[in-house]
Amino acid sequence: MQTNLADFIKNTPEGEEADAILRACVHCGFCTATCPTYQLLGDELDGPRGRIYLIKQVLEGAPVTVKTQTHLDRCLTCRNCETTCPSGVKYGRLIDIGRKVVEQRVQRPLAERLKRLVLKEALPRKAVFTPALRAGQLFRPLLSPALQDKIPARKSAGAWPSRQHARKMLVLEGCAQPGMAPNINAAAARVLDALGVQLMVAPRAGCCGAVRHHLNDQDAALDDMRRNIDAWWPQVSDGAVEAIVMTASGCGVMVKEYGHLLAHDAGYADKAQRISALTRDLSEIMPEFETELARKASITERVAYHPPCTLQHGQQIRGKVEGVLRAVGVDVVLCAESHLCCGSAGTYSLLQPELSLQLRDRKLANLADTGATTIVSANVGCSAHLQSGTETPVMHWIELVDRALL
Repeated sequence: MQTNLADFIKNTPEGEEADAILRACVHCGFCTATCPTYQLLGDELDGPRGRIYLIKQVLEGAPVTVKTQTHLDRCLTCRNCETTCPSGVKYGRLIDIGRKVVEQRVQRPLAERLKRLVLKEALPRKAVFTPALRAGQLFRPLLSPALQDKIPARKSAGAWPSRQHARKMLVLEGCAQPGMAPNINAAAARVLDALGVQLMVAPRAGCCGAVRHHLNDQDAALDDMRRNIDAWWPQVSDGAVEAIVMTASGCGVMVKEYGHLLAHDAGYADKAQRISALTRDLSEIMPEFETELARKASITERVAYHPPCTLQHGQQIRGKVEGVLRAVGVDVVLCAESHLCCGSAGTYSLLQPELSLQLRDRKLANLADTGATTIVSANVGCSAHLQSGTETPVMHWIELVDRALL
C-alpha cells in the first residue's frame, strides 16, 4: 500500500513504523473473514482492512471525524487478523498509533471522557480497584442488572507456599487480578512449588500498562512499564530469577512488547529488552514439567478451554495449555470458533457493551455445545466476562492443575 505521510508524523519513530506496516498490506481481505466485529456488523470499516484505510487517511493528513473514531473504537484489538494475514501486517501496532492521533484530534463528549478517565485512573491501581470491587460485591443486590453483570462473586486465595527453592521466578501480581481472582497466582505458586520452583512477587510492580495504553493514554502506560522494570530489575540484573511469569495473557502480551515500546527511551531501552526476553506466559513454563505432573496429579473431567486472543493471536501461543491439562488426565476440548474473541478485551466490555455481550453469548453457546462441565481460560478478564453469562464454573487453567495436585 503506497503512503504519503503528513508532516506531523513523517520522520518520527511512530511514523516510520506506521509507514512500514501500511506498505506491508496488500489489500487481500483475508483478515476480514476472521474479524469478530465485521462478522457482527458487516461493515468494511468495522474490519481490519477498512480500519487500515481509515488510519492511512488520518496519517496522510485527512480530516479526522467522530465516525473515524467510532470505527477504531469498535476494534477489539484481538489481533486475529494478524494470525490470518499472509503478509505479516502488524495491525495491533498500527491501530495503537492511529488511535493515539485520533484521540488528539477528536474531543469526546464529556460523559465519555469522564468514563475513560475513571477507568484509566482506577483500574490500574490495585489500592483503588480492589476496595471499589469489594464495595460493589457488598452492595451488589442493590445495583442495576447491568452493573451486577460486571461484578464477579468474591473469591479467596489459598495459602502461598513458604519453601525456598534454588530455581526462582518472578510473577506479576497485576492490578485487577488480585481483587477479582486472587487464587490464580497462589495456585501457580503452589503448583510450581510442588515442582521445585519458587514463585516470588516484586511488591512495587503493578499494572502492566495495558489498560492505559489501550485507552490512548500511552505516555502514562510507559510510566507503568518503567515502574515495573524498576521493581524487577534488582532480581533480574543479578541473575536471581530465570523468568518473569505471566498468569494473565493480557499482561503477558504487553510486557513482551516493553522492549519495542521503550526502544527510544535511552534510560530504559536495554532494560526493557531484557525484561521482555525473560517474560514467559505460564503455559510456556509448564510443558517442561508435564512428565512430573503426570506422576503427581490426576483429575478426570471434561473441560472446555477458551484460549484468549492475547495468548493465541497476541503471543502466538497455541496448544501448550491443552498439553499440560491432558498430562494430568483432563479431557480438554476446544469449542467451535475457538479463534474468535469472547468480547472481554480489557475495557471493551465496559465501553462497547452491546457488541461485547453479543460476542460473549456467541462464545458461551459454542462452549456449551462441547458438553463440558467446566470452562477454563488463561486471562482473568476473559474468565470474568464469560462467568457473567453462565452458571458453568469458569476458572484459570492453573487452578484446575492445582486442584489435581491436592
